Amino acid sequence: MTEIEHSAAGDGDPALARPGKIIAVHLNYRSRAAQRGRTPATPSYFFKPASSLARSGESVERPAGTELLAFEGEIALVIGTAIRRVSPEEGWGAVAGVTASNDLGVYDLRAADKGSNVRSKGGDGFTPLGPRLIPASALDERAIEQGALRIRTWVDGELRQEDTTAGLLFGFGRLVADLSQLMTLEPGDVILTGTPAGSSVIVPGETVEVEVDAPAAPGAPTTGRLVTRVVQGTTPFSEVGTLPAADDTQRIAAWGSPEAAGRAPEQAAGFELTDELRAMLAETAVATLSASLRKRGHVDVFIEGVHAGRPGTKLVGLARTLRFVPFRPDLFAAHGGGYNAQKQAFDSLRPGEVLVMDARRDPHAGTLGDVLAHRAARLGAAGIVTDGAVRDAAAVAEIDLPVFSQGVHPSVLGRDHVPWEVDTTIACGGAAVQPGDLIVGDDDGVIVIPPAIAAEVIAEAHAKEVQDAWVAEQVAAGARIEGLFPMDDEWKERYAAWLAKQ
Repeated sequence: MTEIEHSAAGDGDPALARPGKIIAVHLNYRSRAAQRGRTPATPSYFFKPASSLARSGESVERPAGTELLAFEGEIALVIGTAIRRVSPEEGWGAVAGVTASNDLGVYDLRAADKGSNVRSKGGDGFTPLGPRLIPASALDERAIEQGALRIRTWVDGELRQEDTTAGLLFGFGRLVADLSQLMTLEPGDVILTGTPAGSSVIVPGETVEVEVDAPAAPGAPTTGRLVTRVVQGTTPFSEVGTLPAADDTQRIAAWGSPEAAGRAPEQAAGFELTDELRAMLAETAVATLSASLRKRGHVDVFIEGVHAGRPGTKLVGLARTLRFVPFRPDLFAAHGGGYNAQKQAFDSLRPGEVLVMDARRDPHAGTLGDVLAHRAARLGAAGIVTDGAVRDAAAVAEIDLPVFSQGVHPSVLGRDHVPWEVDTTIACGGAAVQPGDLIVGDDDGVIVIPPAIAAEVIAEAHAKEVQDAWVAEQVAAGARIEGLFPMDDEWKERYAAWLAKQ
């Protein structure tokens, strides 16, 4: 086994030698074909740019504004000899060796690709490769056809994909021969040979590992594990091209099945609420976040009518949800007593989560009191939001827990509400809320931020907050509003110079 070939980069660090071509097979494993419900008669392909290459240990960004970044562990062929128009029997002889690869793709960007995958699979870092090459000389072609090579993929240590080359629809020699009919394959060119069943969505904070090995071959050669960590991108797409868009069709394709896609909202939408993002949110007003969301077409994200139980309260966390339905004696008898949905929701809260309750904007009965508030605080919850009322208001206000509500009411829950279900999409104060949404509140109220765009919204709003604070300082020092708010070119230059010094 040898390390993947490197060449010296301009800064002296090693960089993957860039092949002239990276060619990927669309569908090439029986397990994947069964999952997709179709079996191709012949192979088909797409190109990936050399700039998409990445080394083991590097990170890949899930682009801002997207939710469906998916992994595909694959065996990669590295061509060792220039060839043109060879037979399948001759094709394997042109291969220098095999290594592990990860054909990453963003399903939110497939709409504009029409099968080419240029944008959805061509991003920087979308083709991790390595870390070592298994020489073709260490492998027997017939043994490969019988399953001698194994491909495995893990996500955060959990095995997600496992198959062997016995499951291939089209053997390696055939792929090389087919491609060589139309183009010269040159030394260093890479062919990604398809992924087996099991590929799915990954989110920021998760780590993917891919390994190719030949357990039964002499010395049990292996590529070692190709390691890629997912991070959240913060630079938004502009309208110069098609913007990311995810629908149920793309979600099912990305997650691998309707069942997985149906369970996906919390996971797919989830993002890494890092310490850096929390620090920015601590300095950013809900009003500023609202303006940033409005620019992106999100105008119905404000939870109307709720206010903090204590002035000066700041709320930041990821949503869990609880829905109440209107009171009806038979329904309350079946669902209102005992260990009902309300108590289950409070008992299952995790640190950093915000329980958001749908009480249909009805403030005529309490939806929580001091006992439940104490439980949420003890579990480390970030806060509570209800478009209903709070009982035991004075006691709740003394608990170290941000609580936002329509107001207070002494009546118990059963006067108006039946606890119904948890962790489903709800409406709170007129805003749709899903598990995993980012919830931010302050004295102006509470806002819901879709996780797929949360990082970019936070970054933009925080930058605007810094700018507005600087403008306020200039006005306080005697500057005129004209030309400053909004800033003309002269004031923009002054602000840029000040910002550069910070």
